[in-house]
Amino acid sequence: MAPLQAAIVILLQLMLHQAAGREVLLPRGTLYRVAGFPLSLPCAVTGYEGARTQDFEWFLYREDANGRQMGIVSTRDQGFPYAPYQGRVRSGEVRVERDSGDKARLVVQRLRPEDQGKYECYTPSTDTSYQGNYSASVVVKVIPDTLQISYTRALTGQPLPEGAGLTLTCSAGVQSKEHTHLSIMFGKRGGDSGGGEGGDVSTLREIIALDRVLGVTPGSSQAYRKRYEDGEITLEKRNGAAGVDTYVVRMRAVKPEDSGSYFCEAAQWILDPDGSWQRIAQRTLEIGNLTVQRLSESMTVTSTPSGRVSLQAGSPLTLTCQVSGLPGGGTSGLLVQWLKRGSLPGDAVAAGAGGVEVEVARMGPDGVVSWGDDLSRGTGGALELVTEGSYALRLFSARPSDSGVYRCAVSVYAGRKNPAPSAPATFSQRSEGVSVNLKTKEVLVSAVAQLPRGPLLKRGSTVTLLCNVTVTTTGPAQVQVLWLRRPIPEPLITKGDPAEAAALLPAGPPSAVAALTYQGMAQLFTNGSEVSVDRVSAVTYRLRVHAASLEDQGLYVCRAEVWGQDPHGGWYNTQARDESPAVTVYLYARAADLLLIPLVIGVSSALFVGIVVISTITCCFMNRLARQRPVK
Repeated sequence: MAPLQAAIVILLQLMLHQAAGREVLLPRGTLYRVAGFPLSLPCAVTGYEGARTQDFEWFLYREDANGRQMGIVSTRDQGFPYAPYQGRVRSGEVRVERDSGDKARLVVQRLRPEDQGKYECYTPSTDTSYQGNYSASVVVKVIPDTLQISYTRALTGQPLPEGAGLTLTCSAGVQSKEHTHLSIMFGKRGGDSGGGEGGDVSTLREIIALDRVLGVTPGSSQAYRKRYEDGEITLEKRNGAAGVDTYVVRMRAVKPEDSGSYFCEAAQWILDPDGSWQRIAQRTLEIGNLTVQRLSESMTVTSTPSGRVSLQAGSPLTLTCQVSGLPGGGTSGLLVQWLKRGSLPGDAVAAGAGGVEVEVARMGPDGVVSWGDDLSRGTGGALELVTEGSYALRLFSARPSDSGVYRCAVSVYAGRKNPAPSAPATFSQRSEGVSVNLKTKEVLVSAVAQLPRGPLLKRGSTVTLLCNVTVTTTGPAQVQVLWLRRPIPEPLITKGDPAEAAALLPAGPPSAVAALTYQGMAQLFTNGSEVSVDRVSAVTYRLRVHAASLEDQGLYVCRAEVWGQDPHGGWYNTQARDESPAVTVYLYARAADLLLIPLVIGVSSALFVGIVVISTITCCFMNRLARQRPVK
């Protein structure tokens, strides 16, 4: 049995040795490659014995040489190349590149039509016995170069404002008898590589591409990928004549980092017999240089008229905001605001002194106009787009309160025509201030409040206060009277000397009681008390507090404001006002109130005595009856 087992083992070893024989591998053919472009043929050897680094020799069997073998290049013999290849090998145009010790590739940098034929990769033996396959061959067809690429418009190199739209075009096509595909890629070199200035001039960034199966793919960088997903970068194919199509890239809004040198790359692809796609031709076309100018460098905001404006109250006021240096095409949204600081007359306004800056009006990117705190301006003014980049604020009848320093503030949303309400602006800028001074006619006003002579004021009676207003001016005028009340200081109430209350006004703001507007309308602000206001004569205004209570006593003043009439018939506040000295309203107790205390005390005492007497009599009477009851 042992000799049989030994024979089986020897047989298996021989079979394994046969299976492990040398094998040389090349890609399956036929391979089609384009004249003028590289050829790369990988060759690998397996199942060999000896050193791990194997030698390779390449031969060509030309179709026009009747099958005659021609040596191309060898890894072990520098004199191996035949005459047609000696110069090309010495220049490196034809060479062998090693991937590893047992893998190498033949590289022909620029194929020629005469390079067509059958290529053989041969590996000299390093084995102890000659077994296996020592060479392999593949047919290579060299087809003409028909790849075309051109552009319809190149970049001029002129600066483009930040936020402007950019269009890049590239036309490409190929006419081949073989079934090939075409891919297009738009890219950029240099410029700002992502947020900083300067950038690396050697930086190459793919923007967007149309691959060999007509799929659009954005560049590998996160920035370009996000802009593609947001619809800011698009690629469109337009069919053309004679197989040459046009490819259009649109960038909705360029950014400073988009500066650089742009190019278009077209590649021809073929599907090899092994199922892999191979790029067999490629051309790159320079489109031109682009410089993106930041909005901070190009944008200017000015307001007219400039400097100082003086107008009579009631006159129309027009302020214009001019915006220049913005990207064209209407791809960017604008927020235009008119702001005002202060309302002081004279030189204080020119100096911009005092006051908090408030918004007068705004026009959003959607063109909707809204007004600031003074909502009445919505009917007395307008904010409108006059021409492209020119916005006018119009007040049909300016008031003295409209005096102040006006500025136009413009916020640009580059590439976003309708930004979200919370979206940050790309850049904002303000104009220089315009000082507006509204002149009013000379107005003098004085107010005096008084209590008419009469009996002492008591709780529950009607309190009457008069306010005499004197106005000196020219033209129509109306007076608006506001009645205010402050509490009487507590020490004076305790002391019971109301005459001294008017000389000492307590701290804190007064509370409004009632008002009579310049239009003759009554306004009541009481806490439940019944009050009324009216005008009893041309200069006298009256406040009445009916059924006055303790809450109604206090220090009363009347504040008079003068309203004038502008030439258009509108009324405005002249800012002329005066506040009267304080008048003390102190409520005394009524006679009935003075009798109430003894009455209450007397009734209580009488009731207590009666209860005691009745209880005593009742108790004694019941005890006597008990004693008189007969004993059984």
